[in-house]
Amino acid sequence: MMFRSLFPRDIFSELERLQRELHQPFEQSPSIRGRVSFPAINVGGTPHAVEIYAFAPGTDPASIDVQLVKGVLTIVGERKPDLSDKDEQTSLHIDERFAGRFRRVVSLPDDVNPNAVEAKYRDGVLHISIQRLEAAQRRQISIQ
Repeated sequence: MMFRSLFPRDIFSELERLQRELHQPFEQSPSIRGRVSFPAINVGGTPHAVEIYAFAPGTDPASIDVQLVKGVLTIVGERKPDLSDKDEQTSLHIDERFAGRFRRVVSLPDDVNPNAVEAKYRDGVLHISIQRLEAAQRRQISIQ
């Protein structure tokens, strides 16, 4: 069986290895958890509202733009680099903190009220609360 010696025994594992090697130079910032989008977000809800938390420490709130169009929430902004006043003698050894423009998009349920949105930024956390439509909320009906 001459052809067996020409190919690795597990061709699929070899293809996966080659794919990892090809993608490795393009990885921007490897981390323990893999590639993570910035800002990290948590999305949850209560019976009365949808709550979104975007964790963006070091971001100027004036540089953040929040829009809600047709049930899609978009968060766009920019975080400036920490060492903006570098000179010839400044050297950077490790740079793991994200700097630059960012954009996160979240699809929302159909029962949100686009006219009842509140956004607050405090201690590096952007909290967006979107009220649900009153018609979509659960009601207790009394029986007579």
